[in-house]
Amino acid sequence: MENPKEALFWSIALPGFGQLINGKYLKGLLFIILEFIVNVKAHFNEIIRLSFHGDIENAIAQADYQWLMFYPCLYFFAMWDSFRDAGGGTERHSFFPFVMAAYFVTVGCIYSSNFKLFGELLGPVWLPILCVIPGLIVGTAIRGILQKKVRQEN
Repeated sequence: MENPKEALFWSIALPGFGQLINGKYLKGLLFIILEFIVNVKAHFNEIIRLSFHGDIENAIAQADYQWLMFYPCLYFFAMWDSFRDAGGGTERHSFFPFVMAAYFVTVGCIYSSNFKLFGELLGPVWLPILCVIPGLIVGTAIRGILQKKVRQEN
C-alpha cells in the first residue's frame, strides 16, 4: 500500500481492513476477529442503534462496560498500525494523536453513563466520539512539543 490515508480510512471503517489492504492478512484477520468479539460482548451495535434513536438510558443499560472499554484502544491501535504499515507516521512521536485519542475515548466510555453536557446525557456512543477531538488536540500538541525539543537538541 502506498497510500497511508487510504489504509487509515479503511481501518476507521472496520479495524483490520487497513491491514488487509496493506497485505498483512494474519494481522488484519486478528483485528477483525477481536473487533467482532469485543463488539458482540459489549453489545456495541445495539448501543449504537439505541443512541442514534436517542434512547440513551437504554443504551447505557445495554452496555457491557467491561468489554466496551477495550474498544477504543483496539480501534485506534488498528488505525495507527495500518497507517504506519502503509508508510505513514514516519516522523518521530507521530503516534501520539492516536494514543491520546484512545485514552480520551476510553475516559469518555468510563464517564458516559453519568456525564452530562449542557444538561444532556450523551451515553456510550456520543460522549466517546466527542472525546476524540480533545484527544487528537492533546496528542498533536504533545507530538509538536516533543518534535520541537528534538529539533532543539540537534
